[in-house]
Amino acid sequence: MNVPVTVYAEMTPNPSTMKFVANKYLLITGDSAEFSSRGEAKGFSPMAEELFNFPFVKNVFIAANFVTITKTDNVPWDFINMELREFVKNWIGAGKDVLIQMPLPKVNEIENSDEPVLDFSESELDDAIKSLLDQYVRPAVENDGGAIDFLGFNDGKVTVRMKGSCAGCPSSTATLKGGIENLLKQHLPEVTEVVAING
Repeated sequence: MNVPVTVYAEMTPNPSTMKFVANKYLLITGDSAEFSSRGEAKGFSPMAEELFNFPFVKNVFIAANFVTITKTDNVPWDFINMELREFVKNWIGAGKDVLIQMPLPKVNEIENSDEPVLDFSESELDDAIKSLLDQYVRPAVENDGGAIDFLGFNDGKVTVRMKGSCAGCPSSTATLKGGIENLLKQHLPEVTEVVAING
């Protein structure tokens, strides 16, 4: 028996983003994909590609059982919420592809960052840090329509990538410094700081 697809919209701490939650998993846990243009989504996510046909869609983030959509500032959620919710519900209900392949990390983001993102050598704390992030941080961040990826640990500094509604959200810095940094320092005295790269 086919279970009917239900989708509900949920506000996030970021006023520009809305989280559309389905009663069905779209990606396996831990995976996420983010697109900021129709061109970026082409060949990776037919759903995101189609969402960019709406003139007010600025960013699409897909993870677990939800899609977080960032809108342009010129239109209030009241006018577009129902239309987007129906679109997501109908797309999933029709069994259309959400993601056909995972996008590669964005090259310009790595070049423009002052962090040597690709140069993290494995440390003996990597597993402990990932485990703490997965257990305590990931569920809360996903609850807010975002995701967090561990990039590396070097010289006391943990580097993570914030995605979805967490990227550029006013409260994400507080979450990062207050919550995540305190949690890691409490469990792992070697950690002195947590820094985030958005996107």
